[in-house]
Amino acid sequence: MKKLLALGATVFVAASLFAQSNFSSIDMVEFKPARGANYIQYTIGEGVENITAERYLTSFAMNRYETTYELWYSVRIWAEARGYIFENLGQEGSRGIVGKEPSSAGKYQPVTKISWYDAMVWCNALSEKNGLKPCYSFGGKILRDSGDTISCDLAECDWNANGYRLPTEAEWEYAARKTNRGLQTADSCSGEIGTLTAEDVAWLSDNANGTHTVGTAGADSPLEDEPVYPATGIANGAGLFDMSGNVIEYCWDWFKEYNVVKKGQRATGPVMGESRVARGAGWSEETFFTYLGDRYAYDPNEAYTYQGFRIARGL
Repeated sequence: MKKLLALGATVFVAASLFAQSNFSSIDMVEFKPARGANYIQYTIGEGVENITAERYLTSFAMNRYETTYELWYSVRIWAEARGYIFENLGQEGSRGIVGKEPSSAGKYQPVTKISWYDAMVWCNALSEKNGLKPCYSFGGKILRDSGDTISCDLAECDWNANGYRLPTEAEWEYAARKTNRGLQTADSCSGEIGTLTAEDVAWLSDNANGTHTVGTAGADSPLEDEPVYPATGIANGAGLFDMSGNVIEYCWDWFKEYNVVKKGQRATGPVMGESRVARGAGWSEETFFTYLGDRYAYDPNEAYTYQGFRIARGL
């Protein structure tokens, strides 16, 4: 019997009705202000961080899934043939081989062993591949080399571009906490509602010793010869998977205490810094912060088997 997730009057059933052929690694969920409002407003880090702040979001979309290795690989190969350079080639989950072709068993694992620089440049490549305007540039030039760390550190984001990008920290937390009745508290895992525990909805060090196929946290244990398909686990209240657990996820912002912004102003973090923000929990004991309001700070050069990302877009 699959677990049932009750959100108000709505019940989401994590059922294996998703055949693997129906799965798409890009499936964007839209977040928009309420009718008549100009922006989404909420308090970031509420109940977790000592310093919190009001955040104002315009319409955006977030992918349901962490970026899969299959998607990463296909875009990387396309991009390298067109002059893109990636310092790290990526790995299939926590146990894959760096740079290898996706396997049938692991292609829907999240990509790992990539840096923040790699993820940002890859977003530009995905945008160009799909005929969209890339978001990230420096000095008027689109960023296509993750090894050019000086330019990447000074990157500017065109928030009006229609291409793919990393979510801001404020967008990430809102999407992770969203339900059809409002927001989860920030001192919980994404989807940890009602009688569900963190281990029911997330691959954490308590119930995993490596990455899993995206969207399978909370799925029934399969028979020995039965694969676990993506999106058969438990999604959060907005329909997103693995916002907590599996791998922690890169955000755009430089890490610093939350700043106060004017009402309606987009918050994108400081202009410069030493570490970039990562959010969510992961499978590794190194990622022991599990609350939605928790924050990680990483050097953008670092690349580990418990780090990944998901894509966002402006609307």
